[in-house]
Amino acid sequence: MPGLDIIIRPGGLEQAAVQSLLREHLERMAAISPPESCHALDATELDHPSVSFWSAWEGDALAGCGALKELDARHGEIKSMRTADAYLRRGVAARILETILATAGGRGYERLSLETGSMEEFAPVRTLYARYGFEYCPPFGGYVSDPNSLYMTLNLA
Repeated sequence: MPGLDIIIRPGGLEQAAVQSLLREHLERMAAISPPESCHALDATELDHPSVSFWSAWEGDALAGCGALKELDARHGEIKSMRTADAYLRRGVAARILETILATAGGRGYERLSLETGSMEEFAPVRTLYARYGFEYCPPFGGYVSDPNSLYMTLNLA
């Protein structure tokens, strides 16, 4: 993206800026969605062997984060995609998503899925995922039908 020199780094959960962005993410999700419809992971849940986490930086400034959770040997789930407010609509989420897609492909996943909100606040991210070929699908994994959630998947095979 012109004007941005974003570096995507694995990890970063121990950094205060990342922890703050994740707290903000959880707070915003809780303000929009009822508790039973909030599926965002906190830093402790993201620090699990089944989850790969990345943070995006412009110099010392945190631009965003995202994670990939292994559901099984052929299926991954995108988790905790968040862009810092100062970096919204500047291509940070796309860069993180591209990192997740490359990792999923490298692991041999056949499918990559996600859960996101059905509310208007989530429209920009749904547009991003659709631009990368994700299509709406039924609930997957342990999810159930929920009017506050939409599910998307991408066939990688």
